[in-house]
Amino acid sequence: MSNGPSDVTIEFASASFEDADELVAIRIAAMRESLERVGRFSPDRARERFLSSFDPSVTKFILVDGVRAGFFVVKPETDGLLLDHLYVLPEFQRRGIGRHVLKAVFRDADERGLTMTVGALKESDSNRFYVANGFEPVGEGEWDNYYRRLPNE
Repeated sequence: MSNGPSDVTIEFASASFEDADELVAIRIAAMRESLERVGRFSPDRARERFLSSFDPSVTKFILVDGVRAGFFVVKPETDGLLLDHLYVLPEFQRRGIGRHVLKAVFRDADERGLTMTVGALKESDSNRFYVANGFEPVGEGEWDNYYRRLPNE
């Protein structure tokens, strides 16, 4: 349990295979505006892409005062950690919750001396969010920008 922004309690809870539909719904709700902006909104594609790599062992719900407000996925890679997903439902966005999640994820990466990488859809507000919170641009693809954060030692 931790006190997050505005004295709300933010906790993380494990996900299971049974949570797949809820996780997909959170992803679609959180990404809808950005995907519509670039003409790529497709609930079916969003579902398929998420489920094709879904691993509940690395997936955590974000609970805000006990309510499921989003989720994140951190996957081990050969050269560090991949923040594969970080989604906060629109009604919980812009309240410091994502920053709180990153602090916890960074603390773990720093303790282990690991680099963290993340990708963000071009035109998404998440690009500014990741840069403002310590990630540096390292490349781009057709649809995404890629970022890296070195461990603080």
